[in-house]
Amino acid sequence: MTGGVQDEGTDEEFLKSPFIRDEGNIYKPNNKNMDNDSVNEKTLEDVHTKEIDLVNRDPKHLNEDVVKVDFEDVIAEPPGTYSFDGVWKASFTTFTVTKYWFYRLLTALVGIPLALVWGIFFAILSFLHIWAVVPCIKSYLIEIHCLSRVYSICIHTFCDPFFEAMGKCFSNIHVRAVKEV
Repeated sequence: MTGGVQDEGTDEEFLKSPFIRDEGNIYKPNNKNMDNDSVNEKTLEDVHTKEIDLVNRDPKHLNEDVVKVDFEDVIAEPPGTYSFDGVWKASFTTFTVTKYWFYRLLTALVGIPLALVWGIFFAILSFLHIWAVVPCIKSYLIEIHCLSRVYSICIHTFCDPFFEAMGKCFSNIHVRAVKEV
């Protein structure tokens, strides 16, 4: 089946797409399911518009130990030096509400610009890593391989016989430790 004109003497119908070889697509030779993919084009899920979890906003626990700051972590009165109960409750409420709303205000004002800055930063970092750092390291490893061969030949030529001879010279020396009381 090549996708050409069908012979008149055969009543064979195309069970597969006529442009797919039995062994798979020419661009993906091991893909047996290419027929289904080409006839019924599947929609791919875009990773940039994936759904985010609005409940668990730190699924990888990046800021678990860093930013958990509660009133009790910052302000504490040791026994014997207590303020009025009303002042303590008002201080707690003031701290908690101020932290909550000021964080929201800062994220509303600065969050999107900082997300833009960090997105650009990590895009540049990824670009440099992919297009500059890894090729430089690979180039360095290829170039240093030649030097390592020369170094290895020098060591095996000059140092190995020397240390082998020294080993034979000192192989007959026996050290005995005697403890006298």
